Amino acid sequence: MTNNDIFKKLRVALMLRDDNIVDILKLVDFNISKSELGAFFRNEDHPKYMECGDQVLRNFLNGLVIHLRGTKENPRTPAEALANAFKPIPKAPSSNSRSKRPDFKAQQLKNANKDLSSTKYKNKKKS
Repeated sequence: MTNNDIFKKLRVALMLRDDNIVDILKLVDFNISKSELGAFFRNEDHPKYMECGDQVLRNFLNGLVIHLRGTKENPRTPAEALANAFKPIPKAPSSNSRSKRPDFKAQQLKNANKDLSSTKYKNKKKS
C-alpha cells in the first residue's frame, strides 16, 4: 500500500475536502497548494500523477493530531475532539466576499399569496 493510497483512504474516511487538508497542513507550518494535493489523488496512469512522499504524509498526520486533539498547551477533551472531528474547518472571511443573500425558498414563501382557496381537479382529490 502506497502513501497515496493511505492519504486517499484517510481523506474519504474523515470526509475531508482539499481546502480542509490544506488548512490541516498549515497547522504544522507545511504549505501545499490544492493543485499539488490533486496530483496525489489522481490515478497512477494519469500524466499529472505524483507520488506522495513520506514528508507530506507525516506532516498531514501530525497536523491531523493537532486538529483533533489540540496542542500540548491547549489540549481538547476527548468528547470535544469527537464532537468537532468531522465539522469543517472554519474559513477566514475574505475581503471581497459578497454579502449574504436571503434564502430563495424563504423569500418565495414570504411573497406567496396565502389567500388562495383550494381547487378541485378532475379525477383528483381536493388539495
